[in-house]
Amino acid sequence: MSLGFVMLCHTALERAAEVARHWAERGCPVVIHIDRATPEREVSAMQALLADLDTIRFSPRHSCEWGTWGIVAATIEASAILLRDFPEASHIYLVSGSCLPLRPVEELQAYLALHPGTDFIESVTTSDVGWTVGGLNAERFTLRFPFSWRKNRWLFDSYVQLQRRLRMRRKLPRNLVPHLGSQWWCLTRETLSALIAHPDRAAYDRWFRRAWIPDESYFQSLVRLVSPRIESRSLTLSKFDYQGKPHVFYDDHLQLLRRSDCFVARKIWPRADKLYRSFLDPEAAAQARAEPNPGKIDRLFAKAVERRISGRPGLYMQSRFPNSDWLKGRTAAPFAVFEGFAEIFEDFGTWLSKVAGTRAHGHLFAPERVEFAGGARVYNGSLSDSAALRDYNPRSFLTSLIWNTRGERQCFQFSPADNQEITPFLAGDPNAQIWMITGAFAVPLFRSGRDFSEIRAEAARLQRIESAFLTRLRAADVKAKVRIWNLAELVENPEDALQSILDEVSPRSLRRLSEVPQLVDMTGFGAFLQNLRNQGMKPELMGDYSTDPTPGSHARPRARSYTIQ
Repeated sequence: MSLGFVMLCHTALERAAEVARHWAERGCPVVIHIDRATPEREVSAMQALLADLDTIRFSPRHSCEWGTWGIVAATIEASAILLRDFPEASHIYLVSGSCLPLRPVEELQAYLALHPGTDFIESVTTSDVGWTVGGLNAERFTLRFPFSWRKNRWLFDSYVQLQRRLRMRRKLPRNLVPHLGSQWWCLTRETLSALIAHPDRAAYDRWFRRAWIPDESYFQSLVRLVSPRIESRSLTLSKFDYQGKPHVFYDDHLQLLRRSDCFVARKIWPRADKLYRSFLDPEAAAQARAEPNPGKIDRLFAKAVERRISGRPGLYMQSRFPNSDWLKGRTAAPFAVFEGFAEIFEDFGTWLSKVAGTRAHGHLFAPERVEFAGGARVYNGSLSDSAALRDYNPRSFLTSLIWNTRGERQCFQFSPADNQEITPFLAGDPNAQIWMITGAFAVPLFRSGRDFSEIRAEAARLQRIESAFLTRLRAADVKAKVRIWNLAELVENPEDALQSILDEVSPRSLRRLSEVPQLVDMTGFGAFLQNLRNQGMKPELMGDYSTDPTPGSHARPRARSYTIQ
């Protein structure tokens, strides 16, 4: 069993020469094609490196711009030279200059001997292809593509649109059924000879010359006309990202490549010295290998694609700010927001930290400064308590805080007096738990002792702000978990609200409340609300709070909180 290689090169020729020598010294003839765009001095240097090997040939050079006919023409001519000069070659394996053998060539030859007369080439119909990127699938055969996609993108796109508008279609050659697949194949001498000598090849060549990316369809289609036995898969490991660009393998992919058990891999980084040393080592033949199975590493590549598209939820970097439509989560971990609780409970943050084991901050978005837990001036990740720095980008401030404190539940207070720019972000974050007591903003005003005309104006302003936040939280597209009480409901039955907080924020505790924070003294608050009404301001968010100053006289039937999912 003799095996020959056709190698298409255009850059990093010194590495390609190293691989070509590896194969030639093991009895495999190699025909090398070098892109016409490659500088002549580099070509001469490669030829000098391989001049001592009489089983290496160089084919005439073609311009091999991506997506054009030149790649197919170069492959055909190099294959014809190999078939002519090396009649002992029973199989021809097409590789690129960035390919690297992962297993000894003797194992590849033995594998081909176990599959006599089999052509290994990925070849599937256009209706079964799911990897094409850019909208051109069957159209790559029915339209014409005379313009370069890379050099004349506008002309390329405009001409495609014109053909679609005019409903222009090219007629398929007789007996041809278009197929697609990886351009890296291994064909038998009989199949490749029959394909090159096919009586209708001239017509096929004319038709494919104007097809889009013909190197992924020419051999894949014509092999169906001449091959008696096709194994529709490639023996070369080649992975692509979501944009259709090939993954590049580096030194840290060594174990991953070994695990694939494939014979050849592309695309290898030219300076991956460790990979070249490891896989071109003659001692590699001692390693036991199994059936080629790139599927064993598909899961890792699927995760890589997902990570590339979605990133890690809550991680925003200077080098890559993810597309908002791709995000699976805005923050890195669950967190809780409490609006109104610090206003009506004494030392609510201390109680929350104690019973739930969370980090309870004050008002992180207060106008004066960031109220970190414990009064810290600088927090995890060097976050400053400067309100000006926070307000430059409130979203990044919050996402940084949650990312930097992963593993510890963060909670913070919020009120209509705080910076409201963060509210749409909170409402749209599935990691957010928002607990809200509407109308609680009036309690600090009630206890402030300020001039009542000022209190009335401030209460009206805060009520407008809180009403806007409520409207946002009740929208259909809210992803945060929201629980809302009005002030009258909460004061009437605070234990139920506090128990639900404990159950949600610390679900593993599974315990009943043994202590609750003390309500602030609200004696006379009902009269305060009535006075606001008398002054022309209508308190709407506090619920049906009694005007009777006698404690307990405003009792109502036991109310329950409600949930917005």
